[in-house]
Amino acid sequence: MIVYSFLFFLLLFVLIGVSSTFKSKKNNSDYLMAGQDVQPWLAALSAVATNNSGYMFIGMIGYTYTSGLQSIWLMVGWIFGDYMISNLVHKKLRVQSEKKSMLSFGGVLSRWQGGEFKKLRVLVGIITVVFLGVYAAAQFKAGSKALHVLFGWDYSTGAIIGSIIVFAYCLAGGLRASIWTDAAQSVVMIIAMSMLFFVGVDRAGGFSSYLSSLDAVSPGYLSVIPTGLAIDNSFGVLLFILGWIFGGFGIIGQPHIMIRFMTIDNAESMNKTRAYYYGWYTAFYALTIGAGLTARVILPESSSFDAELALPLMSQALLPEVLIGVVLAGIFAATMSTADSQILSCSAAFTMDIFPKGKSKLWITKLTTATVTIMALLIALYGSKNVFQLVLISWSVLGAAFGPLLFIYALGKYLSEINAILMVIVGVAVTLLWRQLGLAGTMFEVAPGMIAGLMTYFILSKTKYNGVKEA
Repeated sequence: MIVYSFLFFLLLFVLIGVSSTFKSKKNNSDYLMAGQDVQPWLAALSAVATNNSGYMFIGMIGYTYTSGLQSIWLMVGWIFGDYMISNLVHKKLRVQSEKKSMLSFGGVLSRWQGGEFKKLRVLVGIITVVFLGVYAAAQFKAGSKALHVLFGWDYSTGAIIGSIIVFAYCLAGGLRASIWTDAAQSVVMIIAMSMLFFVGVDRAGGFSSYLSSLDAVSPGYLSVIPTGLAIDNSFGVLLFILGWIFGGFGIIGQPHIMIRFMTIDNAESMNKTRAYYYGWYTAFYALTIGAGLTARVILPESSSFDAELALPLMSQALLPEVLIGVVLAGIFAATMSTADSQILSCSAAFTMDIFPKGKSKLWITKLTTATVTIMALLIALYGSKNVFQLVLISWSVLGAAFGPLLFIYALGKYLSEINAILMVIVGVAVTLLWRQLGLAGTMFEVAPGMIAGLMTYFILSKTKYNGVKEA
């Protein structure tokens, strides 16, 4: 019954995605940008599903299971930072994408000021392909972990199934198919997380008993004060929280998410889109933390326990078989809704930014989609990092590479191409160096990366490399 329930929802997602072909205009604009006629609620739910990936169902659940209520700072910082930066950037990005008729994130960044920064465009394209490819691989790996636990299948099986399904509806309808399936997946995701949280609380004997059980895990398990930091004082706590706020800022550097806000039917609909987005996003993140805490009550820790498998294991312990299939479908929904968006963004980067050939034919774009899917699958099969780490590394690099650049554009400041390129390079370099030096425990590495990118702008703006005019 678990398998049948799971397969039913997978088939439903595929059919929804494939049905988008009836509205497809059979051109690159529709394939990569959904014709920029998407309704606000649909774009918002798609953005939530794309943003809340296997990182939430696998990585965030595991982190909360291990660290306790202090994980709430990831939610608070991430959503607060996301909201603050969206007030400045999102609407302007939507306006620029239509004004410049660009079909890729790199295209908008390279032509924001009216000219064409060809070298910057290629650089943005390369970084997008490399790190979004790794990010997509993390989604396939997350799905494979869940299938391994519930069905005993080899780790490679889930990744292969996920990649085939994602490719099927991406091939059929492109970004429109991705958005339609994302909306359906977003609903299944929140239903699955809600079921596990509320059923788990009930199994624990009610809310009071549930809280008592959590409090008994360890002395500080229900404390919101971060522990285990590299700097164990108030300053260390401040750096920890600030790092996750920068994590929220970093959303503007995520091509696969920002493309959703670029597809809405009208720039004036942005406030409505954001209202849907933040409401759904906050509810889902809160339920995720609740489910992670619940898992610690239902599944006591053992030396051999993999915390990233807490959600599928908890579903086995709490739910009837048909609902276990729903939860597994929710996990797969999360992974696919992110992976498909990342793969399409990589396809756009390949065909529009790295190897632009005027108006690329649609079949070339679809062939590129197949190639990127295979690349992501291979990384998932042979990479050794866990889901949480793969996502954080990729998110950090993309946020530090493109976030400062987009922020400066949104402020209306002028950038020379060399300044823009150096901002990207310095942001990426500092992010990777910060992690390599083992400083991620002090502050989430996207923060120093973004700060370094912004400092590069302010330093070079005083030199001959930036010019004097305003954008």
